[in-house]
Amino acid sequence: MGATRTPAKVKIIVGILAKDIPAIEAMRATLREKFGEEDLNLAPFPFTFTNYYKEEIGDAPVRAFFSYEPLVERETIVDIKLWTNDLELEIAERAGTPGLRPVNLDPGYMTLGQFFLATTKDQRQRVYISRGIFVEPTLYFQDGHFHHFDWTYRDYQSEKYIAYLEQVRARLAYQMSTGKPYRLRRENN
Repeated sequence: MGATRTPAKVKIIVGILAKDIPAIEAMRATLREKFGEEDLNLAPFPFTFTNYYKEEIGDAPVRAFFSYEPLVERETIVDIKLWTNDLELEIAERAGTPGLRPVNLDPGYMTLGQFFLATTKDQRQRVYISRGIFVEPTLYFQDGHFHHFDWTYRDYQSEKYIAYLEQVRARLAYQMSTGKPYRLRRENN
């Protein structure tokens, strides 16, 4: 019989999909206030993988990613996803578009072995955590790179996303081995 233990803490990553760069930039302060110091960002770029969000976000949405320095317990993804859902609704109401999200927030977390996305929708590959929140293993790390599963969203299979997430993973590995954020690495040399 194996002994139970608390798993290592994880790095939070939030994907933002919005109508334009100013909408993404407007979210940065709110996210930083909630999650702490930013670690590594993927600057906004055109989101062209699907037109699924056209009605809510518009014809030419942009995507950006933000990772955060503080590591958290895995279970906090439930509170994070519930908070981002509430924030999306609040933004929609302020924009006068209740029910239509002008900003889509996709929180997830990274371990050294996998990247998970949080969701409210059940599917065969998703694991229920609690309070209506599931996590989906989205990418796994093997032989020095992230790889996708059959169910992984097409955009998360892209070279751009994977290159970014591999950089975040390198920062996570540094942080886990030293106990210090990546931005402090030069102070130790």
